[in-house]
Amino acid sequence: MTKLPLSRRKFLGTTAASAAVLASPAYLRPARAAGGEVNIWTYTDFVPEAFKDQFESETGIKVNIRLVDDQGKQFNLLAAEAPEPTVDIVTVAGHRFLQFIDSDLLAPLDAGRLTNWGAMNPIYSESDWSTINGNKWGAPILSGMEVLAYNNELVPEEDVKSWYTFFSDKYAGQTAYTIQDMLSIVMLMKGYDGNMVAYLDDPEKAAEIVAEARDFLIEKKPLVRKYYDSGAEVQQMFVNQDITMACAWNGPIAALMADGFPVSMTIPKEGSYGFVYTYNIANNAPNADNAYLFLDAILSSPEIGAEMTRASGFISTFNGADQHLTEAEKAASAFTEEELANLQFFRAEANELKYSLVDPAVEAIKAA
Repeated sequence: MTKLPLSRRKFLGTTAASAAVLASPAYLRPARAAGGEVNIWTYTDFVPEAFKDQFESETGIKVNIRLVDDQGKQFNLLAAEAPEPTVDIVTVAGHRFLQFIDSDLLAPLDAGRLTNWGAMNPIYSESDWSTINGNKWGAPILSGMEVLAYNNELVPEEDVKSWYTFFSDKYAGQTAYTIQDMLSIVMLMKGYDGNMVAYLDDPEKAAEIVAEARDFLIEKKPLVRKYYDSGAEVQQMFVNQDITMACAWNGPIAALMADGFPVSMTIPKEGSYGFVYTYNIANNAPNADNAYLFLDAILSSPEIGAEMTRASGFISTFNGADQHLTEAEKAASAFTEEELANLQFFRAEANELKYSLVDPAVEAIKAA
């Protein structure tokens, strides 16, 4: 793999410690006494292998990665280890912050310890969702969204302008989606707040809206080819031509596009929801100093951000990362201004209300 541009000079010059201090045995001994390691729970390809190798070589800190594939599972793992976790850095989606914070599983992030904090686009790093109770809770690394993905050899562009076409008889038996994600989309389609924040003081209205979305999906159930669970599953359905359209996360679809498969993605006029993956410091992290060193290092170069995009398919939050992508890779993560204007971020304030209604609705749709 190509060596990422985290040269020794670049790394030492951009970390909180000076070169002289980092090279000093007085610095390295405490790091090794604390374990000489940093433990990370994250998703496949979120830590570029070349970066990991160079970080280990230049710092003497061993990077231990445990792959996770679900936010709920990660929460349960961390909660089971509290208050003395084995992990230092976890990977939480911004709209799930409150669940982790309210359970005392995350430590507030001290952005002042990250000299490369400004390397991120402020749209992500300074957004209102990223500050809770006056604190930052994570370093945004990759952005994703729910998109309407389609086989561009079989579906004309005019048929992907609206989510309603997705549910038309024309595409009966050719579509796939995750029910929970689609419930939020349907609420948005119908002009409601799929985040449920607008109905915090009116739970009866929230229940009516979720019921309306539930009943819509039950009515349209005969049209769907499959409810799927993973990105790999929806990729395989496209490759096998089992489906021509899907509601999907952009990462798996971008990976298909980069491989030359005839699939495209868009954000229909009714809109969609986006999210941001963040690296977070676990509360009582056993190697917190090493964790901050790792975070500052991974933020040090837009080429590292580009490699994360290249591997995962999600959009880098790093300024200038797109300049290090091929034209095909850029196309796989590019959206028009009109499309992006229809994008909202998932929010966390009403999660308790929302999922108390959405989870039973999902089961009702499956059982219908």
